[in-house]
Amino acid sequence: MKLIDRPVMLKGGQVIECADQVPHGSMAEEILSAHGGTHIRFDALISHDITYVGIIQTARASGMKAFPLPYAFTNCHNSLCAVGGTINEDDHVFGLSAAKKYGGIYVPANLAVIHQYAREQLAFCGGMILGSDSHTRYGALGTLAIGEGGGELVKQLLKNTYDLPKLPETVLVYLKGKLRHGVGSHDVALSLCAATYRNGFVKNRVLEFAGEGIASLSMDSRIGIDVMTTETACLSSVWETDEKTHKYYKAHGREDKYKPMHAKDGAVYDRAIILDLSEIEPMIALPFHPSNAFAISELNAHPMEVLAKAEEAAGLKNGELRAKWVDGKGLRADQFTIAGCAGGTYENILNAAEIIKDKSAGNTSIYPSSVPVEDALIKSGALTSLISSGAVLKPCFCGPCFGAGDVPSNGALSLRHTTRNFPYREGAKPGEGQSAYVALMDARSIAASTVNGGYVTGADTVEYDDIVADSYAPSLKAYEMRVYNGVGKPDASAELVFGPNIADWPKFAGLDGDLIFTVASRLTDSVTTTDELIPSGETSSYRSNPVRLSEFALSRRDPGYVERSKALRDKGEYSAVAAVCPGDGSAREQAASCQRVLGGIANVATAYATKRYRANLINWGIVPFVSADALKLDVGDSVTVKDFASRLKNGETEFTGIINGADEIALSLPQLTQGEAEILIDGCLINHYRRKAENA
Repeated sequence: MKLIDRPVMLKGGQVIECADQVPHGSMAEEILSAHGGTHIRFDALISHDITYVGIIQTARASGMKAFPLPYAFTNCHNSLCAVGGTINEDDHVFGLSAAKKYGGIYVPANLAVIHQYAREQLAFCGGMILGSDSHTRYGALGTLAIGEGGGELVKQLLKNTYDLPKLPETVLVYLKGKLRHGVGSHDVALSLCAATYRNGFVKNRVLEFAGEGIASLSMDSRIGIDVMTTETACLSSVWETDEKTHKYYKAHGREDKYKPMHAKDGAVYDRAIILDLSEIEPMIALPFHPSNAFAISELNAHPMEVLAKAEEAAGLKNGELRAKWVDGKGLRADQFTIAGCAGGTYENILNAAEIIKDKSAGNTSIYPSSVPVEDALIKSGALTSLISSGAVLKPCFCGPCFGAGDVPSNGALSLRHTTRNFPYREGAKPGEGQSAYVALMDARSIAASTVNGGYVTGADTVEYDDIVADSYAPSLKAYEMRVYNGVGKPDASAELVFGPNIADWPKFAGLDGDLIFTVASRLTDSVTTTDELIPSGETSSYRSNPVRLSEFALSRRDPGYVERSKALRDKGEYSAVAAVCPGDGSAREQAASCQRVLGGIANVATAYATKRYRANLINWGIVPFVSADALKLDVGDSVTVKDFASRLKNGETEFTGIINGADEIALSLPQLTQGEAEILIDGCLINHYRRKAENA
């Protein structure tokens, strides 16, 4: 894989470096321009059952009367309804009532995971979709899709725009060659993450996939690579389309949504990645990030060196991964999972079944990505084969990706074809003595490892017939029977159905005069994930109750934060978090809203890991200060910014904070737009839109 950090031209199928050229002519630029450029209106929205209740509550509090565009709710995150009494199913009932009242689409529990439903029913060539999940990526279907926090969806529901300071840079990903035996989409994706995440090569940029290598990839392979681009920290992605794309749309009864899309001859890109598919080999991403990836052959050849590197990157200090190595046999795993929007696709499961056929599947769970995919797998015989081998078939559910399904035992290593292996996403609670580890691998190599007694094995080392599912014909009858589609048919007389856990947002005050806050937590890690800011897994049941959920804020990272913030709030004072680089990972807005509920008013960081986390802070009225001296602040320090509200209103973005009445700290708000400043001054997005409605 070659990274080119300068403008390139795609001309005659060749990538030519051209530092003197201004980037232009990309597919991404064309799609963005057709949707408003830097002020975007999307074609459709999609959310799952961890996020849609809060979004609807925010939108109705801001004055929304009906959905102005198609908005689909899937129920694939809290769909097991195994904890919290009636809480999760109450959210589903609320979602159906909202779809009827406001004119939305309701997909019942376990019918499809969010992104597979969007692929099958919402995506279209040249379109744009906004989802309240970070893995909102449908570029392989010609749709430029973006995952953001709920506040950005609220803006669309209120007929406002998704705003960018400028058109994002575009990175050409030029594919050539073809995949070798035993290599799958996750191997490509993990290689791409390893090459681009830590150096920020594609951060907040759009990836545009082109080149002759695309033709060799099935649609499921393209989709599997595409959904993982989120883990590179890019903004979005889009691919060239071809006859295989056409067949996919036709098979899903949506042939009219297809059109040919190709990079223009002579298009210029800001930078490029040359990716030779034939050079990719089976990969393993060791804890705790998809970019902590190594070739399985390298792991098996030099285990202690590789595992030591992985432990250092993961912050593991007691040889936890090296302890899983069994001399003479390999790295031994305890659990195997193929699931969700990345792993649970038709082709992945077909190949896993082919490898496991007539052998023991061991402790393996299979989660198809949708009922139509499951139906096709049943007809193919693959699921029967897997079940006969002892694999357990589970529903269309996203839980293994975020710690709410297939939680391994203490100290166990789980191999997963899912999107993430962040800390705590496997359900562990290190503070309570419970630790576990997830390594990401392609479904093919997971199957090869399963039949090899659980020892990590690349699928390129086993004999089986590679299956390339260029097209299949899923039955969509389950959608016809069960999905409620009320697009364009809102019923204002319909009543929303509230369970006892569904609560309104508390009131938040706007900014006025000086800004004064006290640091309630100091995070020194190089990157802090949204899972650390507000845990996933068991907390999901409380996502519809802002106050109850806030009690979990930073619970796995700084257990004293909640009480410190509440003590300040109860005295009428504001709190803040000082950090290095917070916000990597999930789009969940609760990483910001919980802080606001607890009385938070600011973050001071050296940088923010993602655009979407910064946007979440602003939409909930939390000032996202940037400072090179962020860690100069300690818990208990009080910071005063004089005349902050009026200066912010006047367009200032550089400020001086006074620490404890004496020392100074430089605080900046880079790229803050006037609209964002107005939201901060009003106190949050709800207040902002309510004020605009009152003044209309």
